[in-house]
Amino acid sequence: MKLDRMIAVRNHKTVYRDGNLCLKVFDKAYSKADVLNEALNQARVEETGLNIPKIHEVALIEGKWTIIMDYIKGKTLAEIMQKNPEKKDEYLEMFVNLQLEVQSKTSPLLTKLKDKMNRKISQTTFDATTRYELHTRLDSMPKHNKLCHGDFNPSNIIIAEDGTPYILDWSHVTQGNASADVARTYLLFWLNGDIDGAEKYLDLFCAKSHTEKQYVQKWMPIVAASQTVKGNEKEREFLNGWVNVVDYE
Repeated sequence: MKLDRMIAVRNHKTVYRDGNLCLKVFDKAYSKADVLNEALNQARVEETGLNIPKIHEVALIEGKWTIIMDYIKGKTLAEIMQKNPEKKDEYLEMFVNLQLEVQSKTSPLLTKLKDKMNRKISQTTFDATTRYELHTRLDSMPKHNKLCHGDFNPSNIIIAEDGTPYILDWSHVTQGNASADVARTYLLFWLNGDIDGAEKYLDLFCAKSHTEKQYVQKWMPIVAASQTVKGNEKEREFLNGWVNVVDYE
């Protein structure tokens, strides 16, 4: 395996290409259990039949845990949207259709979204009253078991050279309420500075899925709060606004 062709750098991990393989190399301090869990989750998603990179092995390379999977040659949907702004609506429709396809699948052994969000809310720096309100709201939301990507945004969609879309980065995948995943995607558009895209995305998703917009919006403070745990200082300030402006029922 060669680690000489770097294609991406993320927090605590670096992605390399070696021929037809993609190597996701984690820092030495990264939890072994978290790496193995990520690989297991991606393997579970493979079994749903979605177009995703297939895992070949998990190995130790130069003392670092590494997930070795297919390399998908192509461009991200984010890059394509940026280069062809006049086709943005068309690409957003493709994006929403892909998310609906993901949410049509189930994988019963994945972590439950509600359990993960309850843990995240407990880890936030909000005061006890706010955390209680968030936990209460989360507990009141309907329980579903749909496949939820957890970081569904145009940067995680690769359009291969033959036009086939592949969905990347399953490290945050859970099973649960699809509208929570939609709320997260909406906030990711906002965090990326694309407010127009966020609104168009939400309108399109709600129209295609026959979901009430207000129902997705009920998830916003919960999702924003959980996102503050890993966000940088600037993101946390923005996300805190989404948590604090809400009138709790």
